[in-house]
Amino acid sequence: MAKKDLDPNYNDPNYEPVVNESGNLPFASVLANRMERRALMKGSVGAVLLGVMGGAGLSVAGEGHRGNGHPSNHSRAHLNSRLGFAAVGVSTLNQVVVPEGYSARAFVPWGTPLTGTLPEFFDDGSNSGADQEQQVGMHHDGVHFFPIDLKNGGNSSSEGLLVMNHEYINQNALHPAGATTFADGSRPDDEVRKEVAAHGVSVIHIRQDAVGNWSVVHGSTYNRRVTGGTEMDIRGPARGFGKLVTRFSPDATTTRGTLNNCAMGPTPWGTYLAAEENWHGYFANGDPVRPKEHVRHGVGSASRYDWEKAAGGADEFVRFNASASGASASDDYRNEPNTFGFMVEIDPFNPAARPQKRTALGRFGHEGVIFAPVEEGKPVVCYSGDDSRFEYIYKFVSAKPYHAATADGSLLDEGTLYVARFNDDGTGVWLPLSLDDDGFVAKMNAAVAAGRVGDIAFDAPFSSQADVLVNTRLAADIAGATPMDRPEWGAVDPASGKVYFTLTNNSRRSPDDTNAANPQGPNPNGHIIYWREQGNKHASSRFVWDIFVFAGESGTETVVDGKSVVTLDDSNLFNSPDGLWFDYNGRLWIQTDGSDAPPYQNNMMLAADPRTRDIRRFFVGPVGCEVTGVVTTPDCRTMFVNIQHPRGNWPDANVDRPRDATVIVTRDDGGVIGG
Repeated sequence: MAKKDLDPNYNDPNYEPVVNESGNLPFASVLANRMERRALMKGSVGAVLLGVMGGAGLSVAGEGHRGNGHPSNHSRAHLNSRLGFAAVGVSTLNQVVVPEGYSARAFVPWGTPLTGTLPEFFDDGSNSGADQEQQVGMHHDGVHFFPIDLKNGGNSSSEGLLVMNHEYINQNALHPAGATTFADGSRPDDEVRKEVAAHGVSVIHIRQDAVGNWSVVHGSTYNRRVTGGTEMDIRGPARGFGKLVTRFSPDATTTRGTLNNCAMGPTPWGTYLAAEENWHGYFANGDPVRPKEHVRHGVGSASRYDWEKAAGGADEFVRFNASASGASASDDYRNEPNTFGFMVEIDPFNPAARPQKRTALGRFGHEGVIFAPVEEGKPVVCYSGDDSRFEYIYKFVSAKPYHAATADGSLLDEGTLYVARFNDDGTGVWLPLSLDDDGFVAKMNAAVAAGRVGDIAFDAPFSSQADVLVNTRLAADIAGATPMDRPEWGAVDPASGKVYFTLTNNSRRSPDDTNAANPQGPNPNGHIIYWREQGNKHASSRFVWDIFVFAGESGTETVVDGKSVVTLDDSNLFNSPDGLWFDYNGRLWIQTDGSDAPPYQNNMMLAADPRTRDIRRFFVGPVGCEVTGVVTTPDCRTMFVNIQHPRGNWPDANVDRPRDATVIVTRDDGGVIGG
């Protein structure tokens, strides 16, 4: 999730509140002294894990033990690295910096004409709401390139659909003089319409010409905007569930819009899943008692942008008032927040298809979703992080097997959602969140007997699996999951099958509230964790895990089996890892959303070789930005990197306001990026 340093509400703790009060300390709570045990295990966990889990068939060769990140002068040579470029230094420049031999240019910035009448972007902020509905949205984030011939089995690298999320907005840049509020507290309808339209997803048909330049294919039927107001279907177990009933959809089968879309996930069948992350702040519930479905997500008495106060009182904006104002749920929008927090499937090759909210994947602050490699006749497996402090990592395993000839999004409507418990001994367990699981039901009944889960009243069992999924966070609390340090993007190594996740930071974790997977309290810089599923089968219920790298200043060391495997220096120091992606040649790309202060300076993107842990800084963004979202064409010769919330007037010095944009990176010799 972005820093939102341009949003005046960001410093309000309710913007991204800590709402996990469950007090979960799984496994570690039974240890006499967690810190001492972890220190004693340092350098010897391989033997310990073999002794504990050897009979379960888990291979831990090369996994090693996690160690605390700390300064060291130790250095390590990286031989036979996949990285073939010289690292760039940190930067304070208001421009993109890439290695020697590479070029970068801005592409499809916010406001680029895309559909309909192709309204021109006005650099004074005077475009209307109707204009914005036909233009590329704001705050570019997760992005994927779909080859234009993908549905026919092709892999074009010269033409395709660039699909990207638009996470949130900068009101000061969006309007001529920032957001307007009338004396009675209401807001202009068209400003609200424009803000809703600047959110969502853009599908952009792009093509490369003979000399290598990329442009938008204007007039293409593929070009499309999905916004905070687009009608969508509710699919999976929560379809028709009473807690999703609204005045707009009394049968709880549809809703409007997708919001705060951060990371994403391309599906094995060629569609795009947009994640709804910090959606809670768009709603206001002024009721004296709020339901647990609101409380556990941080829906409060005031909304982020006051959309519910649009002066005209239009239903499309009133829905952001989640107070109970009618006689029943079908008379108001008390349940509107319950229709958000899902993964939203969009078919970029079918502009007429309505987006689908896939509720079986759970309702929480999805950062994105990452699919394990699919196997014919085997279940589909995907992972997702809940990007908030002390939240969890989830896995979904489909009930039906994957068959390439018939696979579609319906595979995501039936299956089991699991949440991760990271044991202090380096093992892990996937805990099912299912009323068909006796262990989960027993824990749920115990919580009912106690009457509370953390600070939330819980005096009745979940009524159905739909109820479990609408209350995914609460169900994970009950199951006993491990609270993590803001789990964000994930990536699966195509060579080894290991799963990597960024844990961005957690300044609110205290020293006495650490666990082995989150060993630093506080954790201002973050780290990257990874695991291998039992038997290298992603549908397995057990895994072994370790820490890949600790972020931090120069000298920060990551230790495995008593040896330093990564020591950060001027070429690769970084903080707050966020975006994560494996390219088609097995390089791991790490993007940051951290401090702009020394020694890190502007946010950046690094490349890593997962075999050697060679990490080098490849890209530095302009002042004030987050570097977020990365993908290449299939031939790895064109890279697309998204820049969100830049300051000043990047990328156009002649325009008096910043514009989020995609950056196209190429090698001057036409070669493979990073090689």
